[in-house]
Amino acid sequence: MLDIKFLRENPEIVKQNIRNKFQDRKLPLVDEVIELDKRNREIKQEVEALRAERNKLSKQIGGLMAQGKKDEAQAVKEKVAASAGRIDTLSEEEKDVEAKIKERMMVIPNIIDPSVPIGRDDSENVEVQKYGEPVVPDFEIPYHTEIMEKFNGIDLDSARRVAGNGFYYLMGDIARLHSAVISYARDFMIDRGFTYCVPPFMIRSDVVTGVMSFEEMDAMMYKIEGEDLYLIGTSEHSMIGKFIDTIIPAEKLPYTLTSYSPCFRKEKGAHGIEERGVYRIHQFEKQEMIVVCEPEDSMMWFNKLWQNTVDLFRSLDIPVRTLECCSGDLADLKVKSIDVEAWSPRQKKYFEVGSCSNLGDAQARRLRIRIVGDKGKYFAHTLNNTVVAPPRMLIAFLENNLQADGSVRIPEALRPYMGGKSEIR
Repeated sequence: MLDIKFLRENPEIVKQNIRNKFQDRKLPLVDEVIELDKRNREIKQEVEALRAERNKLSKQIGGLMAQGKKDEAQAVKEKVAASAGRIDTLSEEEKDVEAKIKERMMVIPNIIDPSVPIGRDDSENVEVQKYGEPVVPDFEIPYHTEIMEKFNGIDLDSARRVAGNGFYYLMGDIARLHSAVISYARDFMIDRGFTYCVPPFMIRSDVVTGVMSFEEMDAMMYKIEGEDLYLIGTSEHSMIGKFIDTIIPAEKLPYTLTSYSPCFRKEKGAHGIEERGVYRIHQFEKQEMIVVCEPEDSMMWFNKLWQNTVDLFRSLDIPVRTLECCSGDLADLKVKSIDVEAWSPRQKKYFEVGSCSNLGDAQARRLRIRIVGDKGKYFAHTLNNTVVAPPRMLIAFLENNLQADGSVRIPEALRPYMGGKSEIR
């Protein structure tokens, strides 16, 4: 959510930002907010004047009564009562106007960084850099579920009977590999100075609306019936929510946290052949990283965060590339975002395995996360990034480490988490 003072003073910048995100339907909101804000300030001024006048008149009543001027005192009392009635009316209008302002401000997108390429959707994202040499072996790479099935490592049919489409049972060595990747990612981030955390897997509605846009909320979140609770779509939600309504001493920053959680997503509107198997599912596990920091440090941390993901995948011999997300592919709260994509030898192309985002002060403003220091009180900046999210990461792992005889090589870094095994058969 933008600072209303910024919107008031820079309406054309806000409108151009909306155009850059190809959300022209939201352009009228800017003028509506300006008009509502003008009315809100008029109300506050009138209420302030009425209260000052009421206080002045109230003081007169005692003096008039002391002088025996009861009629005049009664007339003043009636003025005070009328003033109080007007204040009550204006106060109700003020609540209504402020609710309308907030409703509109919550859907006006955050100002994107000047470095973000302008584009309509993810097809116009820009490749930044490749890491590692993509290899296509001289033997056929089966679809990932076929690889897993050869190890008796997945049961989709039973999962469908138990929970429906979009769920799975992982078994045996594949399940162990899944857990090994999560454990390795946890220790990888701890070694980089991040504090490990296991957060709540459910959050209240005020946290949900604090960390994401309404469009994301509708497409992702599962609501717990009869309660003000939602299942998290990523641990970033509860990790950033951890700081709701806090004032953080500047000397304690940055907070660098890495968190494990299951994740639950509707995946509304997900279609396509690559959605089969465990590519796009309703339940998965993930290791995440988040940072709460000083505003001037957020871009430095942004670059550190996505580099962590690149380094982790390369330590497991998986080629990756980074993509700069264009303006139209950025969720409304994001200032800048980079996707990390892993190489798929089967598809002969890269696919997304993680996303790093700088949200500026958008989440902090919604959740009231402030810093106090030499500069007074001001909003923190928040960032998040995927460390690793199996089972999607397993797809990249299995394809890139599959050998001609059908076995899967275990990179050296992962072997301690797999009981010392160098391969699975």
